[in-house]
Amino acid sequence: MAILEPVVVAGSTISKTTLHNEDFIKEKDLKIGDHVLIQKAGDVIPEVVKVLKEKRNGTEKEFEMPKKCPVCGAEAVREEGEAAVYCIGIECKARNLRNIIHFASKEGMNIEGLGEKIVEQLLENKLIETIADIYYLKQEDIETLKKDGKKFAKNLIDAIEQSKNNDLDRLICALGIRHIGTKSAKTLAREFRTIDNLMNASLEDLALVEDIGEITAKSIYEFFKQDQTKDLINKLKKANVNMKLLQNEKTDNRFEGKTFVLTGSLEKYTRDEASKIIEDFGGKTSSSVSKKTDFVLAGEEAGSKLTKAESLGIKIISEQEFEEMIK
Repeated sequence: MAILEPVVVAGSTISKTTLHNEDFIKEKDLKIGDHVLIQKAGDVIPEVVKVLKEKRNGTEKEFEMPKKCPVCGAEAVREEGEAAVYCIGIECKARNLRNIIHFASKEGMNIEGLGEKIVEQLLENKLIETIADIYYLKQEDIETLKKDGKKFAKNLIDAIEQSKNNDLDRLICALGIRHIGTKSAKTLAREFRTIDNLMNASLEDLALVEDIGEITAKSIYEFFKQDQTKDLINKLKKANVNMKLLQNEKTDNRFEGKTFVLTGSLEKYTRDEASKIIEDFGGKTSSSVSKKTDFVLAGEEAGSKLTKAESLGIKIISEQEFEEMIK
C-alpha cells in the first residue's frame, strides 16, 4: 500500500492506494517520500499514475521488500516467475487459520469434524495457537464450543487420535509446503521413508527425485530449514504423530516404469482408488496423455484424453482389462 498525505480526488479524500506488488513499485520508480499523481481508475479505485520526479529533493528512500516476515520472523520468499512474496513460517500467527484448516483437511490429515468454523472457534477461544496444539486438546475444551457438545467433542478427539496413525504422505501434504500436493507427497514419502530423512535432505537430493523439479525442491528445502518447521515437527513427535512410511515394501511391482492416464467414469472404482492400486503396484498416474503414457484406462463417457490416446497409438484398456491386469 501507498500511505499518502490525504488529498481530495473526484469528491473523495484519498489517504492510501494499492501498489499491487514489488514489480509495480519498481516499474513506477516509487520511493518513500515521493510526490505522486493519483487518479480514480474508472472513477472508483484510487491508483498511482506516476511519480512527480521534479519534486524530489534527495531525502527520498528506496523501498525494499522485507526478507523476513514482519509477523513471525520466518523467511519471506519470492519464487522465480511469481509477483508475490510469501511467508513460509508454518507457525506464523498471520497464517494460522489457513495452515490449520489445510492440515486437518481431507487432502491433509483428514481429521473429520475439524472444519473451518471449529478451527476459527478454537483460535478465538485461545484453545489452540498452532497446528501442534490440535493434538493436546482435551474433550472438555471442545465441549464448550457447541450446545450439548459432549458427543461432538468425543468424536473429534477420536478423529484427532486416529489421525496420529496416518501414513507419512498425509503428514507431508498436510504441512502445506508450496507446490506439494497429494501426489508429490506420496513420491517424497516413498523416496525418503521418514520425516527426518526428508528434513535432512540436501537441495541436490530433492532435485533428483522423480517428478520434483528445481523450484519444488527449493521450496521443500527452504521450508524444512525454518526453525518454526523444526519446532512443529518436534511437537508432533511428542504427541506421537506417525513420522514414517507405514506401507510395507511392495514385492509386486508389476506396473513399475509404467504410466497410466485415467479418463471417464469407472463402475467399481473412484479415480483415487484406481490410482492407488496402480501406485501400489509400482506404477504412476498422470493427468495428461503424452508419448510417455503406457496405458489409458477409459471408463464411460471418456473424452478428449481418449481421442488423443488413439491418435498417438497408446494402448487403451477397459475397466475389465484393468481388473485382469491387477489379479
